[in-house]
Amino acid sequence: MSFTALIPARLASTRLPRKPLLDIAGLPMVVRVARQAERSGARRVVVAADDEAIVSACRGHGVEALLTRRDHASGSDRLAEACVALGLDGDDAVVNVQGDEPLIDPALVARTAALLAEHPDCVMGTAAHAIDDPADFRNPHVVKVVLDARGRALYFSRAGIPHWRDAPAAGALPTQPPALRHIGLYAYRAAFLRRFPALQPAPVEATEALEQLRVLWHGERIAVHVTDTAPGIGVDAPEDLERVRRLLG
Repeated sequence: MSFTALIPARLASTRLPRKPLLDIAGLPMVVRVARQAERSGARRVVVAADDEAIVSACRGHGVEALLTRRDHASGSDRLAEACVALGLDGDDAVVNVQGDEPLIDPALVARTAALLAEHPDCVMGTAAHAIDDPADFRNPHVVKVVLDARGRALYFSRAGIPHWRDAPAAGALPTQPPALRHIGLYAYRAAFLRRFPALQPAPVEATEALEQLRVLWHGERIAVHVTDTAPGIGVDAPEDLERVRRLLG
């Protein structure tokens, strides 16, 4: 499926100042992400940045980038502005590749985009993988998702879902259906992405601090691809950066 990969990039970060520009084996992190996105078969890869320093660094390495407003509340809002600037609309497929995922699997990017063709009733696609560690199931920083019979999201939560009422042992992981960890990779129909920022936020979205719940609250559907492998390391903290540097150095 033909799609555009958009990478939101914000210069400010509390734990890692100027995070998109941090060096990883000779390249700024955001450029590393763009290189992975290019390998996915995307027809176009564009960084949507909030600062000229990011735009300049990207262009210096042959990566297309555009400047967006600094005051966006979320990456989705930034990408909605990018869609307008790039003339993406209607059923044009857009994949949001997070700017701090330098090890993102290009095949997973392509597979997530393909969900939109496979599920014409869905405005979004995303990914998940099975949880095999009970600690991850209990961790509120690990987002879980439960699916319907057609592989569409029923609900996302920071709580351990589905709850196994009759678990054979304390702390046992659900098996039917298995517990799934949500992967923060999203495909959108461009028309929906453009109108997403104007949708009323959902009360449950604020409770869980999960933006994707707004989509379900408004009655829209999200298709989910379940992958066999966990995604690469995301860079959220200094120790993550060092791990990625060791892997790519």
